[in-house]
Amino acid sequence: MTTISLPHSRLPRSVYVSRSIARHWLAIFLVLFGVFNFLPFLAPVFMRLDWKPAGNAIYTLYSPLCHQMAQRSFFFFGSQVMYNADELPVELNGNQASDTWTLRRFRGNEEVGWKVAWSDRMVYLYGGVWLAAIAYAFLTRNRRIKPISLWLFALLLLPILVDGATHFISDLDGLTNGFRYDNAWLATLTGHLLPDSFYVGDTLGSFNSLMRLITGLLVGIAGMWLALPYIDSQMREVDRSLSGKLQQWQENQWRLAKELTSVIEGHSLPNEQEVGYAGNQT
Repeated sequence: MTTISLPHSRLPRSVYVSRSIARHWLAIFLVLFGVFNFLPFLAPVFMRLDWKPAGNAIYTLYSPLCHQMAQRSFFFFGSQVMYNADELPVELNGNQASDTWTLRRFRGNEEVGWKVAWSDRMVYLYGGVWLAAIAYAFLTRNRRIKPISLWLFALLLLPILVDGATHFISDLDGLTNGFRYDNAWLATLTGHLLPDSFYVGDTLGSFNSLMRLITGLLVGIAGMWLALPYIDSQMREVDRSLSGKLQQWQENQWRLAKELTSVIEGHSLPNEQEVGYAGNQT
């Protein structure tokens, strides 16, 4: 018995692609979001190599996502990893709006280096998202993880709201004049046990820098631990649905091929001798 193979339709190809995306969505996310996280660090590299159109393009691309103020950003190829506002070669006038714009526009130079295309808080926040997704991928190999509760998510979100709100209020008196710049209140609470560099400014190792690290990571991790289990559950459902459609399509193809084979074999054409004899009779 000869089996007829039917030509493949377009449906299975699209379903296979969609199912593959549903099955590997987390790996796809990690790659794309990894590139998204990596590009801001290329901006200072491009500026150092004098590829300034490429570097400036990255700064411009990421500017809607971050204030990019220089005193709260990492620097490459300079004498320090981070600088306080009064250590940067910019002129500040004490006006919060104009100083913010000045520090935002300053991208670096050959002396102090070139800043990363977003602030340290964004590095920690988006880095936390990426690291949490990697951890989730490993932890869910053999078991399912439930999303955190909304109450826990709100609790983990609270520190960044407090930190951001107090910075905003403090900056209204000037970026270098507010209570979050010198943190005299904290020095008093701790009895000045730590060096002045911990209390004053925004450089790496300062209280402000430490708070941006903690709050950024908390938000990134909390957001992923709330969202990823839900997304994972939906993608698994999509995978099951598309797998069912593919199985049904394959069964239909097999049944149609079998029926077509039976029809052809039941109505076979006459052989050559019969055709020749009929021709002679004519």
